[in-house]
Amino acid sequence: MPYTPITSTQNNKVKLAVKLRGKRGRDQESRFLVDYHRDMERALHHGYQLDFALYCEALASEDDNVLVTALPNHRVYEVPESVMQKAAYRQNPGGILGVMHQKAVPHIQQMTAHDKPLLGLVNLQKPGNIGALLRTADATGFTTLLIDTTLDLYNPNIIRSSTGTCFLDTIYHATTQEAIDFFRQNAYRVISAHLDGTTSLFDTILTGRSAIILGTEDIGLDAIWVSHCDTLVKIPMIGHIADSLNVSVSGAVFMYEALRQRLATT
Repeated sequence: MPYTPITSTQNNKVKLAVKLRGKRGRDQESRFLVDYHRDMERALHHGYQLDFALYCEALASEDDNVLVTALPNHRVYEVPESVMQKAAYRQNPGGILGVMHQKAVPHIQQMTAHDKPLLGLVNLQKPGNIGALLRTADATGFTTLLIDTTLDLYNPNIIRSSTGTCFLDTIYHATTQEAIDFFRQNAYRVISAHLDGTTSLFDTILTGRSAIILGTEDIGLDAIWVSHCDTLVKIPMIGHIADSLNVSVSGAVFMYEALRQRLATT
């Protein structure tokens, strides 16, 4: 069955897609863009609802074509390359672009304390780092807590760099004080990487109720978090120049060491 065509960049659906590139537009419309077939499939699999999709046959891959045939025909609009180029977030878009309804990110009050470590990200500012950390958190079985985060989970760069793991129900949000209160009330050990750390990562217990806290890319954790950490940890380094790691790399090192310890005790 042929899809309804859209040929003008002034079409309201195209204008909406353009609006959703920015956080303000996403907040106003409670919608977001997905411009890669794998990420759209994962969003749909985890209960996200499709508003509509734009489809460009000339740009479509085989995977795009398979996905579009699984979507309701009345929600798919066929567009030429010029319209897809206008609507998509990426400079070199594929053949399908989805506009999807947001879900509310659950609050820390909805999170149940459990006897395994969690990851806390405090005010990270780079969507690529957040996405990479969410991807690693899923790979290692971590729940993630976004603390004082100004970026939204539906930032296109977070979606893409997380490979769609941002759509999981293992991600919560909180303020700093709410997170600190939760850790106190539920007997979590608060652990962070820090340049002034005195304990080696490989001598740190990361099993059980441990909260691994990572700070901003440029200055790390602020004073309030340093004062509430039970252990400041240093990642061993034996190189000649490097004295720190990218926050997504540091987080990966921590999470995989925690996974190693967990597997060693099972």
